Amino acid sequence: MAKEQLRFTGSGGQGVILGTIIMAEAAFLDGKQVVQSQSYGPEARGGLCKAETIVDDKPINYTKIETPTFLLSLSQNSFDKFSKKLAPGAAIIVDDSVRVPERISQKHEVLQLPIIQSAIDVIGKKVSANIIACGAVNEALHLASQKSMEEAVLAHIPRGTEALNLKAVRLGAKLVQDRRKTE
Repeated sequence: MAKEQLRFTGSGGQGVILGTIIMAEAAFLDGKQVVQSQSYGPEARGGLCKAETIVDDKPINYTKIETPTFLLSLSQNSFDKFSKKLAPGAAIIVDDSVRVPERISQKHEVLQLPIIQSAIDVIGKKVSANIIACGAVNEALHLASQKSMEEAVLAHIPRGTEALNLKAVRLGAKLVQDRRKTE
């Protein structure tokens, strides 16, 4: 596996940080090396948020991401700010409400998915968008087994929401599968 440098972005309160923690833990459970970090504005909830995870088979000697190989954006503002410096050919997943300029979509594989709307319509909880995103990212990049992904999700969610969150992570994977079938 090539080293993956993932950047998740959105607005504070969308669960972006938890998403990278879950991704890192799932990859770790499968024996990979991982590093996770985060930052957000002083206003936290509602402000821009960025969290990052590095996943590799080899030891990670440098823990800062300068040019991500993958970008997830759940809001337009976060995409506009954090999409400027990406690795050549980086993969991108955005909520389908995010407008991706043609200059970016010509250089990168972009999947626009109804992440937030699916959280509302299918799961019934907008706050599950981050778990749907984790399922989508894992399906797109194959960083961890489905078993490890589900185990990592279950380790970080409130009791009593297990079935709902497993449905959300599986839905994210299905969104990617369905999109790739139509391309």
